[in-house]
Amino acid sequence: MESKKKILIVEDHRLFREGLKAMLSPGPEYEIIGEAEDGLEAIRMIRKLKPDLVLLNLSMPRVDGFAVMRDIKREMPDVKILVLSIHESDQYVLQAFKFKADGYAIKDSTREELRAAIRCVLEGKMYISPGVAGDVLACYLEGRKALAGKSVLDAVTQREKEVLKLLAEGYQNREIADMLCISVKTVEKHRSNLMTKQDLHNSASLALFAFEHGLVTTRT
Repeated sequence: MESKKKILIVEDHRLFREGLKAMLSPGPEYEIIGEAEDGLEAIRMIRKLKPDLVLLNLSMPRVDGFAVMRDIKREMPDVKILVLSIHESDQYVLQAFKFKADGYAIKDSTREELRAAIRCVLEGKMYISPGVAGDVLACYLEGRKALAGKSVLDAVTQREKEVLKLLAEGYQNREIADMLCISVKTVEKHRSNLMTKQDLHNSASLALFAFEHGLVTTRT
């Protein structure tokens, strides 16, 4: 008898995690082997548990879903990642696939849609929710990236976004350095680069910039 596929849930809202577990368990084809409530915990658990599939939220405390995908796909490319997000814009969808997501589903998907998405991704196929910008995936695969548009964030590197997000959430340089496994001097350098690129002059303006561009969902 073929063993069940192992699924890890990464979601910062407890009620939504509980809802996912209720929707998917018990299942004849897969089992929930764990759950994480932020990106750092997710990376540790994926490395330890080696799931077949990760159900991944994008907007989370400390380290976001994009950073999780970047690190995990680099180390464990066979782990499948199905993004579960409230974001329906082209920008988020294209960015997720740029970071090698295997599928993108919207959080208000039905039980049947979610199960179909999981089966699709576990079979090695790419999945995108039918109601989300129907031509986005086709355009991405054809290499036409015009839909992504230009943004003030284009000049900001992924690591700078991670530092900015943590700064906006109120973490100090030393805490950020420990979370991202970099030196305090490197954190300070990223902070200085951000302020120069975006013409920002203090911590408050950095936090406001992060909030206005969706890197954090609530102001600290």
